[in-house]
Amino acid sequence: MQYSTAEFRKGLKIEISGEPYIMVESQHVKPGKGGAFVRTKLKSLTSGNVLEKTFRSGEKVDVPDLEEKTMSFLYKDDSGYWFMDNETYEQMFLSENQIGDALGYLKENVEMKILFHNKIPIGIELPMFLELRITETSPGVKGNTAAGGSKPATLETGVTIQVPLFVGEGEVVKVDTRTGEYMERVN
Repeated sequence: MQYSTAEFRKGLKIEISGEPYIMVESQHVKPGKGGAFVRTKLKSLTSGNVLEKTFRSGEKVDVPDLEEKTMSFLYKDDSGYWFMDNETYEQMFLSENQIGDALGYLKENVEMKILFHNKIPIGIELPMFLELRITETSPGVKGNTAAGGSKPATLETGVTIQVPLFVGEGEVVKVDTRTGEYMERVN
């Protein structure tokens, strides 16, 4: 299966030379002289590299063999990070390199989407927000308010984020996994 340049749009996933890309930008150009073309900006789904590429009007590109599975993080051991397919209960492990930035937010039994290209895992999509316990932070001072600044806090997954001064050790906070920002305290 292939896509024509007429189908190009932001968010479209295509394959070039066996590598999957997502279209970040797409601009159809019709110059006064010569043939029309499409100017694109593509981001690699495996390496994250950004590529600018121009396609002639009517040119075709391949559709990548991508599959998304909902999996739960089980545990970490010497061989890697173990996940379980929520439909088949099949287990698989990923290395630190395959997990990438999601490493700081892996918590046991949390469901996430894992993207596969040609049956090989290439990326993890965490839930947008996670509730994590603070394991270490300096004590709050009486009288501190929400507008009174922030301090570093280490979460149960090992990642450090900035939290308001009134948030204490042992409390559970909601964190935006895309930015690593504190959202709110959870009761």
